This record gives sequence, C-alpha cells and structure tokens, in this order.
Amino acid sequence: MSRPKEFEKITGLRHVFAAASYSFAGLRRLWQEAAFRHEVLAFGVILALFFYVGAAPMQYAIASGLFLLLLAVEALNTAIEALTDGVSPHYSEFARDAKDLGSFAVFWLLLLNGGYALFVVYRYLASLFGSWL
Repeated sequence: MSRPKEFEKITGLRHVFAAASYSFAGLRRLWQEAAFRHEVLAFGVILALFFYVGAAPMQYAIASGLFLLLLAVEALNTAIEALTDGVSPHYSEFARDAKDLGSFAVFWLLLLNGGYALFVVYRYLASLFGSWL
C-alpha cells in the first residue's frame, strides 16, 4: 500500500501567491451562490443611491466595511452549508440547525447593511424636507 503524498510546505512570496489563489477560488465558488450575487447587486444599488444623495466619503467607507463584513459572513455560511451537506447528505437536526444559524448571521448583517443605507438616504431626505420627516 502506498503512502499518501506529503504536501510541500510553501513559504515566502510563493505562500502569498498560493494564499491569494485559494482566496480567488473561494470567490469563484461563492459567485455560484445566488444570494451572493444578489448581495453584490444590492451593494451596487446602494452605491448609486449614495452617489445620488451626495453621501460623504466616510459614509461610503462605512457602507463598504459593512458590505465586506457581509461577504465574509456569507462565505462562512456557504462553507458551513458545504461541510454540512458533505457530512450529512440526508436530513438531520444538527445539519438543519447549522444551516439555520449560518443563515441567521447573514440575515442580521443584511439588516445592518440595509438599515445603514436607509439611514444615509433618510438624512438626505430630512435635509430636503426638514420637519416633514
């Protein structure tokens, strides 16, 4: 029986390029998720709204940071789903719970992102209409 091939430990600059290639592979995998594509589209809409209302650079920075946090949690949620499907291909309580909890984390970040965008737009509308809002 042959032994499995040992992995070569990559160091230095080669390690940086290898890590970047793994990250881009994760992005390619995440792009296959409809939810991820919808989130990217929604961020584009938010950026267009911010441009229209004349948002400050700090508001763009905060929205971008929240968006990147959302993408990170979406990636972790997708990883949980992939692992859960691999470990438990049939219905099980623990698989359902793992997927529901990952979805719950994404849900709250979606609310946070949307809430912040609404806050920025509301401030613009309040400056236009004053006491009406």
